[in-house]
Amino acid sequence: MGLDLSVLVFLTLLSLAASTVNGGLGYGYSSLSTPLAILVIINRVINPVYVLVEGMTNSVMLVLTGKANMKSTARRVLPIAVALVPAAIVGSILLAVIAPAWVRFLVYVLILPLILLQAAGFRRPIKNEAHAGVPLGVGVGLLYSITTISGPPIALFWNNQGMVKGEFKAAIAQIRVVESTTTIIAYASLGLFTATTFQLFTYVAPPILIGIPLGFLIVKKVGAEVFRRVCMSFDAWIVGYGLAVVMGSLFGLVEFGYAVWAFVIGIDLLLLYRFFGRRSKLAPGDQAKTKPSDGHEPALFPDGIPLRATGSTPAKPNESEASQS
Repeated sequence: MGLDLSVLVFLTLLSLAASTVNGGLGYGYSSLSTPLAILVIINRVINPVYVLVEGMTNSVMLVLTGKANMKSTARRVLPIAVALVPAAIVGSILLAVIAPAWVRFLVYVLILPLILLQAAGFRRPIKNEAHAGVPLGVGVGLLYSITTISGPPIALFWNNQGMVKGEFKAAIAQIRVVESTTTIIAYASLGLFTATTFQLFTYVAPPILIGIPLGFLIVKKVGAEVFRRVCMSFDAWIVGYGLAVVMGSLFGLVEFGYAVWAFVIGIDLLLLYRFFGRRSKLAPGDQAKTKPSDGHEPALFPDGIPLRATGSTPAKPNESEASQS
């Protein structure tokens, strides 16, 4: 399969941008790159490339989180990791038989509400975290193997449970190492790795060597919450555009598709206004608390407001619940 130079350049620059986001947030590579990549190349071709890249990226991110954070989150991650393995195998089989247009539609429809929920700061702490982790793992395994995207639901779950930043990144990295490794094995067994896969890999993989450290530097300059919120807006606009395109090509609903995109943009702009409006009302000392320090800064309210600034406490499982997970 021959690929145009313009496509290769596009995928290379996209990989650089996505890995920058991943370096800053600990997730986001696929949720940023896949919605745009599948507009120019089908999932069955690009997915194997991205799972190889993410196998590398997630391993690097896991090492960078540190042993202490990995140890403190391993038992909480276990139910999700165990449940996602068989689901990822089933999803890999489905990818080989589902029509590409429907995979695109699935990507956009499933991911868009998750991104908007994150942007809105949705948080409803779950008491029995271990039990909730099993269906989450099944859903994440299916979603990742079909679309290579899993960051939004995992991030939504751990934000919901009030994890501090260091543990948050470690928990996500552990899950993503398991899902990418399982999916690589499943794809290889199904013969989805081809010469085109490795050709694309030589263009897509090198930019992550620049993107990940660049993401770390940007977060130190602008603050994790601002960086995260801007990235989510960009992601929402991309996914909304992709949904508009696929609704036109798959169902002939061109005008309706672009109306949905305009609605998504409007919702996101309102959420952005609320986010920056509330941050502007914080005292300078409270704003400083929203910036990264040693990876153990306080959990945040939906709009980046420190919980300590309001007199509340982070929504974290108590010791007995944590020991069960």
